[in-house]
Amino acid sequence: MVNFSLEGKIALVTGASYGIGFALASAFAEAGAKIVFNDINQDFVDRGLAAYKEKGIEAHGYVCDVTNEEQVNAMVAQIEKEVGKINILVNNAGIIKRIPMHEMTAAEFRQVIDIDLNGPFIVSKAVLPSMMEMGAGKIINICSMMSELGRETVSAYAAAKGGLKMLTRNIASEYGKYNIQCNGIGPGYIATPQTAPLRERQADGSRHPFDSFIVAKTPAERWGTPEDLMGPAVFLASEASDFVNGHVLYVDGGILAYIGKQPQ
Repeated sequence: MVNFSLEGKIALVTGASYGIGFALASAFAEAGAKIVFNDINQDFVDRGLAAYKEKGIEAHGYVCDVTNEEQVNAMVAQIEKEVGKINILVNNAGIIKRIPMHEMTAAEFRQVIDIDLNGPFIVSKAVLPSMMEMGAGKIINICSMMSELGRETVSAYAAAKGGLKMLTRNIASEYGKYNIQCNGIGPGYIATPQTAPLRERQADGSRHPFDSFIVAKTPAERWGTPEDLMGPAVFLASEASDFVNGHVLYVDGGILAYIGKQPQ
């Protein structure tokens, strides 16, 4: 019997007050896991706690900046004391700055790298000792299609996500002997409140140009939803994936496999 159950497991999902992180944590809760999450300030944490409560999920929220090693270590110690040792980590917290590279400052570039790449390093480093001691653990890094592709205005984000892909492979290489699996999920274009303006109908009723572009580039001919990521995340967090390590699972409706339609 393939075991997708997360009963008895404790899952830390970073930046999971809303959006993709919230959806993944909700899926883990449905599969039986206890949920802990962090966000950058108390307001976000409170909003997250209210959203989980509304879904009937008992979550534990912590204020923590994933780029601050002292804060992360203190949070992990507090979670271990108050909830238990972390079995599953999802490095979800991240930002994107859409700025042409020649206009981007080094400080802006560093900020994206710090949150999107250094953050997963710092949080993974904090949970690894207990996972090694337990002889089991799951780390899931939220990568991106930008781990494989470039695009205008996302130089820092693509650099960070490409680095995160390789960090994923290296954690798998270094800690596989402890029965720790580290894999990535690479979402395609996901319909969230943040992307809603890109999907709004134009005044004449036509699609937004970017909406048309994404639908044309996706064999599934639609945007993904946060729910599309739930099954893959539960798989990578469960015993069903115990021999899957160092892999990035792209949940993109087929974009990376597709050359695109021929112009008419």
